[in-house]
Amino acid sequence: MVVTGATGNIGTALLRRCQDQENWDITGVARRLPDRASAPYASATWFSCDIGEPRAPATLAEIFTGADAVVHLAWAIHPPRSDPPMRRTNTDGSAAVLGAAAAAGVPHIVCASSVAAYSPAQQWQRVHEDWPCDGVPGSAYSRGKAELERNLDAFSAARPEVTLTRIRPCAVAQRDAAGEFGRWLTSALFPERMLGSRWLPLPLWDDLRLQLVHAEDVADAIRLALDQGKPGAFNLAAEPALGAADIARAAGSPRLPVPRGLAGAAAGMSWRFGLQPVHPGWLTLADRAAHVDTTRARERLGWAPRWDAMSALKDLLEGMRANAGAASPPLEPSGRTGVLTRLRSVPWGRPGSQSQT
Repeated sequence: MVVTGATGNIGTALLRRCQDQENWDITGVARRLPDRASAPYASATWFSCDIGEPRAPATLAEIFTGADAVVHLAWAIHPPRSDPPMRRTNTDGSAAVLGAAAAAGVPHIVCASSVAAYSPAQQWQRVHEDWPCDGVPGSAYSRGKAELERNLDAFSAARPEVTLTRIRPCAVAQRDAAGEFGRWLTSALFPERMLGSRWLPLPLWDDLRLQLVHAEDVADAIRLALDQGKPGAFNLAAEPALGAADIARAAGSPRLPVPRGLAGAAAGMSWRFGLQPVHPGWLTLADRAAHVDTTRARERLGWAPRWDAMSALKDLLEGMRANAGAASPPLEPSGRTGVLTRLRSVPWGRPGSQSQT
């Protein structure tokens, strides 16, 4: 099995869940390699490859040759300005992975899509896998996943002999991803240990609702799909769906009710001047993303998440407070310690991340 994006959130959980599997030979592919002496990365053979660069198709085809399956997890979610453009990694890179897998004769591809690919639904409505995948307007992440779904449709039509599995998880949380989420969600001016302070309220709008799933449970779904050779799409989410009050309770902070429009305007202004990393496109997605029904994954894969949504959120938040992480570049601890270090890391007067519009 070859895993692209094996150093990321889901990839790390998948390696952890598979490292003790007998007869599983795992190859990891990543743009930036992890500490290969550290668990769970020591269980894999590693190749460095930027899947979006022009020579990637030939490199990937060579790596994929002889593989029983390719698990495609590589995706630029919230890249800094210094990283390759999102479209180059996500659209061009995914096309390179699919083309290389076909050229190498790989019989099974598992591809990570997202519930973000779905068109908006009514508040709290649960949608099934046949819901339209036209994305959420105003969200670059959603637009990219919707385009991926169209490309997967075209690939499946052109290559019916390849078993194609699509997983569509909601937000994926785990303690090891704390450093990554810290860089995505919190300003360098804000020490992560302050999360949960009773005197620091969370500004959340009344209608906010959130589905979460733990990375270990997503990894289990991938294992089940690989073991059973099941094609098709599978929604992945834990119960229950969380509202604004639930999120504040998990964080241990009081909630400050704010209008959705005000939250977006404040995020846009502060993001533009580099004061915090959350682009308003993420608030648009959080507000309008469809909630999913997971019956198909439970019945056809036998998938049963072991973490409920509140426990998954607490696992992530506790990791953020403890400056946790993993021995890979995407998941490394934030390292933002000391006042001077934090001040130097703020991109004063300009955004620190690529636009999510």
